[in-house]
Amino acid sequence: MSSPGEFYKSLPPISKAYGTLCIAFTVAVQLGILNPILIALDFGEVFFRFQVWRLITNFFFLGKFSINFGIRLLMIARYGVNLEKGPFERRTADFLWMMIFGGLSLLPLSAIPIFDLSFLGISLVFMLLYVWSREFPNAQINIYGLVALKAFYLPWAMLTLDVLFGSSPVPDFLGIVAGHLYYFLTVLHPLATGKNLLKTPKLIHKLVARWGIGAPARNYTQSSAQPERTTGVAFRGRSYRLDG
Repeated sequence: MSSPGEFYKSLPPISKAYGTLCIAFTVAVQLGILNPILIALDFGEVFFRFQVWRLITNFFFLGKFSINFGIRLLMIARYGVNLEKGPFERRTADFLWMMIFGGLSLLPLSAIPIFDLSFLGISLVFMLLYVWSREFPNAQINIYGLVALKAFYLPWAMLTLDVLFGSSPVPDFLGIVAGHLYYFLTVLHPLATGKNLLKTPKLIHKLVARWGIGAPARNYTQSSAQPERTTGVAFRGRSYRLDG
């Protein structure tokens, strides 16, 4: 078995960076070094006092140390890492763009009064869970040793459990919305029409290459063939082919 240090080093760059930032912000808040009010999403402070950092920092706080915090961190370590090492292998720029797009989608959603949230970290983690469930819809999941189900239904099962345990369903629901929007634009719509409406910007590719993060990219393009269906509603996930 690998040591914690070896496990940490083995993590892919984007998931590792995001998880590390979430832990760092939580520790800072827990120790009283950082006041969460200063990093919370507040559009009034953003637009009238130009505290633009709030648009980013709110994604790095998952709540104080608790069982829920541990569950969200494990979701990053499992579902985020599985995505980055699986469908997004050697596609670090695409994975980073997915995270950025998720944040850009969640910000306007949170501006809707009924969805008003001060921190969107849980929603971003839930977006990762949703995209993972669409990429691996037939994976068998056991929830707390009580319920076994296919991964396709996992986001809704987790949302239901949060409601049963007294947590608000809003963060989970926003993550599902953002995740479905990303998956529709990058997988479902291109498979149906052959047109990709959400390509990763060249700037993101250049930044990833300049920073030297992730493995060198292969020349992958998304197959234009229709995906295999495993049920009436669930796709097996995207498929890829090598150019040439």
